[in-house]
Amino acid sequence: MTVVTASRPTGRPSTQRTFAGHGSSSRDIDVRLVARSIAQAALEVLAGTRAISQLSRSLDPDCYTSLQHRAALTRKHAARVRGNQHPHSSPMVRSVRTCSISDDICEASIVVAEEQRCRAVAMRLERLDGVWKVTALEIG
Repeated sequence: MTVVTASRPTGRPSTQRTFAGHGSSSRDIDVRLVARSIAQAALEVLAGTRAISQLSRSLDPDCYTSLQHRAALTRKHAARVRGNQHPHSSPMVRSVRTCSISDDICEASIVVAEEQRCRAVAMRLERLDGVWKVTALEIG
């Protein structure tokens, strides 16, 4: 996928950025965008501001169950310790780095900032039937 800026005056060099997606087709979605949205959604699940069912298509069954269990524990702990049902609020993705293992497998590391701290998210994505699915998810 190539993104080209609008034409510039001849005195200035043109800026042309190429984003490496997986595969040669422009129909392929950049895996960084997928990783960014899944990481954001996963942290919103932990914060209690998003339903985990919204990630059912993006996570494999083991990751889904693990995230569901962790979200329940996080909410229970926050309610007991702080009396607060929302332990984290407004997570915002700051950076995404990807490493292509093969055409259909990619690993991503994401930095997410919250109000009080920054967190790291690592995930392995596999393209199954043309759709990126998370097969491993670690949230720090």
